Amino acid sequence: MTHNFCPNCGNPSKLKRIDGQYVVNEISNVLNFNKGILFTIRELILRPGKTVRFFLQEDRNRLVKPIVFIIVCSLVYSIIQQIFSFEDGYVGYSFEKESAIASIFNWVSENYGYSNILMGIFIAIWIKVFFRKYSFNFYEILILLCYVMGIGMLLFALFGIIDSLIDFQIMDKGYLIGIIYILLSIIDFFDKKKIINYPKVVISYFLGMLTFMFGIFIIGGIINWIR
Repeated sequence: MTHNFCPNCGNPSKLKRIDGQYVVNEISNVLNFNKGILFTIRELILRPGKTVRFFLQEDRNRLVKPIVFIIVCSLVYSIIQQIFSFEDGYVGYSFEKESAIASIFNWVSENYGYSNILMGIFIAIWIKVFFRKYSFNFYEILILLCYVMGIGMLLFALFGIIDSLIDFQIMDKGYLIGIIYILLSIIDFFDKKKIINYPKVVISYFLGMLTFMFGIFIIGGIINWIR
């Protein structure tokens, strides 16, 4: 081969050795920093519905990819929670310690960031049911939830930091603000001018949470029965 790159596949004729710069570039590409994670966060805070609609219908290169975004937000939340040790358990339960249901609920309480991703699937199902007249499919709704629930986790993390630094309990208020942001963002995505969309979003969100919990009971019950 006489060229720097193969004319057929485009691969370089000679691979460079892996060094520190290579690792930095790979991390940057995975996190999509060159597309602007700070820009993504800003747009999702200021105009969440419009931003996600634009991503789905016009331009998918301006924002960090949705799956990567919620994974990064979950990771940031988990790291901050471990550093500042604020209380993040949001599920109350009362079962025997040996119960599989208790073990699953315990994991959910201690891994809010990751369980949020799973919960988003159930919420997306109910949103699709209540907003079936809209043209958005299940996967597009799931992308919406990846973005807004990712911002929600960053808000939870921010209030967790504040909660750990001051002698005043505000974590519960942080969760409330985060959930309100998520609900209003979903409403904005569909049509905030239609009053009926407000109760539909609230109902579908909490039905998604209840369905998620019900799924835990079923899975835990099956495991207990097998035992």
